[in-house]
Amino acid sequence: MAIRLVLADDHPLILQALASLLRPEEGFEVVAACGHGVEALEAVRRHRPDILVLDLRMPGLSGLDVLRALAAEKLATRTILLTAMIRDDEMLEAIRLGIKGVLLKEMALASVVQCVRKVHAGENWLEKRSVARTLDKLMRRESGARDAAGVLTPRELEMVQMIGRGLRNKEIASQLSIGEQTVKVHLSRIYAKLGVDGRLALLRYAEDNGLL
Repeated sequence: MAIRLVLADDHPLILQALASLLRPEEGFEVVAACGHGVEALEAVRRHRPDILVLDLRMPGLSGLDVLRALAAEKLATRTILLTAMIRDDEMLEAIRLGIKGVLLKEMALASVVQCVRKVHAGENWLEKRSVARTLDKLMRRESGARDAAGVLTPRELEMVQMIGRGLRNKEIASQLSIGEQTVKVHLSRIYAKLGVDGRLALLRYAEDNGLL
């Protein structure tokens, strides 16, 4: 049975190149080629393809918007994200939303056929070492955030986030309706629990471990 695909990219030349590459490929069937996020979502709903090749940045609905909708509707289509660049926070959200592959546009045409076949077979595809390193970094950050959440109380986590927003002790005390001395006591406990030696070290720890 053919691998059924929906393609989505707002750049006509890229969309045409992808379609021209994939349509003649044995065992592939391109059921829709879309230049808009809304069109892509509707095409997946209508055709229920095996694979969606999805541009990250599109008008109407972004690639992440489409992924959120697919996850909410529990549609089984496996998605490959197509992008020229991707930020760490975008990568992390895409992973959480069930992305199965990432294709960087500079290499997409050379790799897309292999990527589609691997993702259809149930494998994940991280095309570049840099993307793999980003994924590894993000997973470490998530793990660090979970570890910190297990050590700190909800009030202490809230205080760490306030410090991340640049609030001073007096402002934290005011927002939490506690005394400034109580804030200092909480901070001392936080430093001890996390093994940091002050406010700047706490900020670095929080940034590195996804607490902010």
